[in-house]
Amino acid sequence: MEAKEAAKKAAIAALDKKAEHIEIYDLRGISSVTDYFVICTGSTDVQCKAIHNNIAEELRKDAVYPNHVEGVSSSRWILMDYVDFVVHIFQPSVREFYGLERIWGDVECEVVDEGYYES
Repeated sequence: MEAKEAAKKAAIAALDKKAEHIEIYDLRGISSVTDYFVICTGSTDVQCKAIHNNIAEELRKDAVYPNHVEGVSSSRWILMDYVDFVVHIFQPSVREFYGLERIWGDVECEVVDEGYYES
């Protein structure tokens, strides 16, 4: 599975668990760390864990596994590193504090919401 397709699948899996403000940042040619960031918000610890679990489960169906996962125990910022793309699941205050959007604000960004299924 291509990185962009997997990143989109992760974003849709997050949407299925009612994640908010889901964005896919295209970092190809800009970052040497990864090609895509998927950034989303969950309101509570429980919701963030549910988003994480659903992303992992959906990608596992296509034999896509994370290289590294951090933050599941606290669930304030869960990072799922799939090497070619990285998923960030934030609680609102943590997302605002770190402001990854401010750092990568000048790169191509795809917003994922309910209408995304139709595109």
